[in-house]
Amino acid sequence: MGQGSSGLRRLAHEIAKFGAVGALGTVVNFGVSNLLWHLTSLQAVRANVIATVVAICVNYLGFRYFTYRDRDKGARTKELTLFLAFSVVGLVIENGVLYAAIYGFGWDSSLQRNIFKVVGIGLGTLFRFWSYRTWVFRTLPAREAVADAESFLEEADPAPAPTPDLNHPKPKQRVS
Repeated sequence: MGQGSSGLRRLAHEIAKFGAVGALGTVVNFGVSNLLWHLTSLQAVRANVIATVVAICVNYLGFRYFTYRDRDKGARTKELTLFLAFSVVGLVIENGVLYAAIYGFGWDSSLQRNIFKVVGIGLGTLFRFWSYRTWVFRTLPAREAVADAESFLEEADPAPAPTPDLNHPKPKQRVS
């Protein structure tokens, strides 16, 4: 297998982990929104915004500590700021679809709300996946990734073999 299949395998693994965290966030989102819809007098979209915010919090923890735990952790404030900014865009996408369904077309039954919630979450998820992996949870630069791997291997092997100095090779010896 070549380099390309390894990259595809890593991407498939990343998508699976993203999907697992996203599935948990979706369950939280649907649970909170349906509880608020049925147990409070909040307007549907406002209740859904609250549910989306709760799910965003769950998702951040899952993405940071599960899906992207091996990614650069150097600038957490920047990471969190970008995560929240892109999450707000996803929130607007998700809730915009629900808003259009309810207030634009009058589709406001519990079943219709949930159907359009699925559509909104789907569109928002596509945007979130692209933006999180591109801008928020960035891969480590190759030099840092190699240094991390070397330090991990050094911890596993307390007495590593000496490595040749490639910058100053030994002079060749002549045999007479």
